[in-house]
Amino acid sequence: MEVKENDIVMCTVKNIAGTTVFVQIEEDGQGSIVFSEIAAGRIRNIREYVYPNKKIVCKVIKIYPDHVELSLRRVTGKEREEIQARFKKEKTFTSMLKAILKDSDQIITKIKTEYELWDFFDKIRDDGKILEKFMKKADSEAIIKLLDEKKDRDKIVKKIIVLKISSDSGIFDIKEILKIKNVKINYLGSSKFSIESTAKDYKEAEHAVNKAIKQIEAKAKEKKAFFELKEK
Repeated sequence: MEVKENDIVMCTVKNIAGTTVFVQIEEDGQGSIVFSEIAAGRIRNIREYVYPNKKIVCKVIKIYPDHVELSLRRVTGKEREEIQARFKKEKTFTSMLKAILKDSDQIITKIKTEYELWDFFDKIRDDGKILEKFMKKADSEAIIKLLDEKKDRDKIVKKIIVLKISSDSGIFDIKEILKIKNVKINYLGSSKFSIESTAKDYKEAEHAVNKAIKQIEAKAKEKKAFFELKEK
């Protein structure tokens, strides 16, 4: 896949040099992000946003012959969630193929000539027979069986937020902001909290977490607290 300007892409942070972050764009070369495109305002500690090997979702700003300029701060929460969900599907599907097929790399290459992996993963959930176009029937049936087993497992969705407040009643305000039903909230240190939901259906768990985060963000705004949704 060749990236274009304004594309939203998954990247892996390689290193930080000076005021530039260098990344590997998934399956599509090198990219860089200047600090001003990491976050709005002054950055006190760059490692709160990026560090080597971290997966981040970026927007393509400009394409040059030898590199791609990217932005982290211009990605919306919805765009980030969509790309992260696609990446998770591709990773899950790739792991399934590697667990069953000896020639998984060749099969993956063949599938990619016609489909995006995440899209193909969704399609085989509705019609498993399309797998037989790319592999033996026995292998196809083994993958469908594995997929059915995964469907029966509980789905867990977890997201990380940062919540800070400087008022005299800070601790009590934080506790009040985090009084949210139907999700599990854990303190991770450094003002970070995890918001987690478990359900039979992934979308149900994701909906619960997203709803909780919106409630927390609204309550934080009322109490003039700092709120930020972090990438994993």
